[in-house]
Amino acid sequence: MAIKGARPNERRVVPFLFVSDGPAAINFYRRAFDATELYRSQMPGGGGMFAQLRIFDSTIQLAEKSATQEEQGEQGISTPQSLGATTVVLEIYVDDVDAAFERATREGGKAIMPPHDAFYGDRYSWVADPFGHIWALSTVKETLTPQQVQQRMDEFMAQMGGEGCDQR
Repeated sequence: MAIKGARPNERRVVPFLFVSDGPAAINFYRRAFDATELYRSQMPGGGGMFAQLRIFDSTIQLAEKSATQEEQGEQGISTPQSLGATTVVLEIYVDDVDAAFERATREGGKAIMPPHDAFYGDRYSWVADPFGHIWALSTVKETLTPQQVQQRMDEFMAQMGGEGCDQR
């Protein structure tokens, strides 16, 4: 959508999220992730809304999917709530993952994976937003070589009773 100030200038992937309540989603993303609303409009015929938001340096789009559209399987697209699952995790690198996780859960997100130090050098967590989308919040703690990550992954898998991973 070519709306001045609302379209990323770079060629990058822009997630398009479907939600059951557009205004509530915009409010959650504002409070939890400091999102800025770039554009909002009603869909033709008043059937929901469309919006573009900026979160940090990324643009996301979202649209409401009505219960009638969900029931009819319109366009083969559903919200995570109607599916009871999601197939995508949206990852954001933040300065302080613990503070970002606390803010997102305080504002209505559901803690899926609390912040922890991961073997690949990040402090990492997952939060489900109230609309079923999962957000990975991460802070880089160490910069590692691929070999160091592989070694740590093998050690982690061995502790877990696994075989490790053969990287070819």
